[in-house]
Amino acid sequence: MTKTALITGITGQDGAYLSKFLLDKGYCVFGIYRRLSTPNFWRLRHLDVLDRVNLIPGDLIDGGSLLDALRISKPDEVYNLASQSFVGASFEQPVVTGEMSGIGATRILELIRITNPNIKFYQASTSELFGSGHTSASNETSSFRPSSPYAAAKLYSYWMTKIYREGFDIFACNGILFNHESPLRGLEFVTRKITNSVAKIYLGLETELRLGNLDAKRDWGYAPDYVESMWLMLQQEKPDDFVVATNEAHSVKEFAEKAFYAVGLDWQKYVKIDNRFIRPLDVGYLKGDPAKIGKIGWTPKVSFDELVNIMVKADLSRWQNWQKGEGFPWDAFNYPGEDQILSRYQRKDR
Repeated sequence: MTKTALITGITGQDGAYLSKFLLDKGYCVFGIYRRLSTPNFWRLRHLDVLDRVNLIPGDLIDGGSLLDALRISKPDEVYNLASQSFVGASFEQPVVTGEMSGIGATRILELIRITNPNIKFYQASTSELFGSGHTSASNETSSFRPSSPYAAAKLYSYWMTKIYREGFDIFACNGILFNHESPLRGLEFVTRKITNSVAKIYLGLETELRLGNLDAKRDWGYAPDYVESMWLMLQQEKPDDFVVATNEAHSVKEFAEKAFYAVGLDWQKYVKIDNRFIRPLDVGYLKGDPAKIGKIGWTPKVSFDELVNIMVKADLSRWQNWQKGEGFPWDAFNYPGEDQILSRYQRKDR
């Protein structure tokens, strides 16, 4: 019998990769997307799955649209990936971040409880829950110290997922995923910002790359590997929470260095520090211990070096094709310059 999945945030990096993964497993896939004046389906087009998914307009802050989505899709599994997921933006928009990244999950869980408590639910949690102060790998029992409105909102949804699991016997899992990147990552995120700029600098389209805290360390994995873990959690006999990570930590500086090295350039000649990208509160170190999820069969397949090379190669190919006048699903050519984007935290001494 064919299973049906409903994915919120289907147009994002994880939503697109998860759609392809589930379709390849024979699922019928529905996805909730937000109506925008300019549709954002480039990732689904890039993976050649847009014509294979069923799209439902909706929003995490609109309970009625979520109810419609459940009634239309009649899912066996719900993957809640939608969020205001950029940590930096959460300082500028803390209220909407709380609504979407925190309370949105509760809306879905309550609707599942009311309409069909047999639906399995996956909540996209985050390594940002652990916050500052950790100096070794975090696991499922490590303390949480959120250091951003995004992390605080995600902590709320994390606990609500556990409460609905334990209080209402709903099959609900938290996937505490550490940073996972790919060529489909948004340009707001530092990894994709780096690889996109490296490609443009190599081709003579830019002359510098402005970054904030070069010393921040993260546990970076490959997004297509990580979506498999989401599915795997919902195939277990009992629901649980799992850390998904590589157990390696690399600095922003190291990521930039390797990205420039991939095209034969010295990163120090092009990288400039810009205070606009220093967050009011920043997490200096995040590394995850994936031992628990390893026991149910998940391991990362793509190494850090391979990840950087994959992303640089993809952005270089995109800009080379753009120079030839070729059209294809892509975000960067239509993205505003950073000097056009003003922040309440923009400093005069940059």
